[in-house]
Amino acid sequence: MRNEENGERLAVERIMLNVARQDYPAGALYVLATPIGNAGDMTFRALYALSLMDAVACEDTRTTGTLLSQYGISRELIAVHQHNERHAAEALLARLLQGERIALVTDAGTPAISDPGAYLVQAVLSAGLRVVPVPGACAAIAALSASGFPADHFYFAGFLPARTMARESLLESLKSIPATLVMYEAPHRIGETLVSLLTVLGPDRRVVIAREITKLFEEVHSCRLSEAPHWLNADPNHARGELVLVVEGATGGETQDEAEARRILSILLEACPPSQAAVLTSRITGVRKKRLYEAAMQMKAE
Repeated sequence: MRNEENGERLAVERIMLNVARQDYPAGALYVLATPIGNAGDMTFRALYALSLMDAVACEDTRTTGTLLSQYGISRELIAVHQHNERHAAEALLARLLQGERIALVTDAGTPAISDPGAYLVQAVLSAGLRVVPVPGACAAIAALSASGFPADHFYFAGFLPARTMARESLLESLKSIPATLVMYEAPHRIGETLVSLLTVLGPDRRVVIAREITKLFEEVHSCRLSEAPHWLNADPNHARGELVLVVEGATGGETQDEAEARRILSILLEACPPSQAAVLTSRITGVRKKRLYEAAMQMKAE
């Protein structure tokens, strides 16, 4: 047992030596990823880099202060969030020009990915200064890796619009993309968003709903869009926590005309029986009535 412990300690020491050998330039902004839930996901390199920083620019000083205290790190914390990012960038640039090292972190995950930071990074680059990425946890990538969907091409949509019309308009522009779709959603809007996905993309596409990734109640559920609202409503816990949606990309199995027919059919079903909705949709779109009737019956059943 003692030999195993010595071996593990030596392995960690070797890793830290390699980490320390890398260049950590002064006068640079370090875009540093932090855990999205599990404190064990902080990397060795991130911890070493934080030990060199003069200050840490963060979304919420209380959240970051609590996080850093878990690792025994104490640094000057500077609030940089969506309401003050432009003003804060000026002060941070002045400090970087004096040769300081400053880390940019978000409350959880990778900065500037649906979080503040992009403006500051651009300002630093425009000033001719270095931006050093220190990679780590990212909820979108974690969910995509566990989805089983192709990841050679994917489209990250971030948070969808809150209003139904704007949300469904954006989804209309994405429905023909063959790449896997990845998006974030808040607990209080997940139900509305799943309905919009079903309405625009149709019932057959598969979706992976990843919630509380890396946390105690982590859950990764895969189903068809037609089944997603039922799954969500089956347990109040399904709508809790941070959520990532990963949706199967468009395939050659459904044309744009057929996708539009499904959208029209779903609207008509609100006022017409399936047979009548199928007939009217067929007249509007030219898609076969039998196929539309089968789709209408499936929608009604769901």
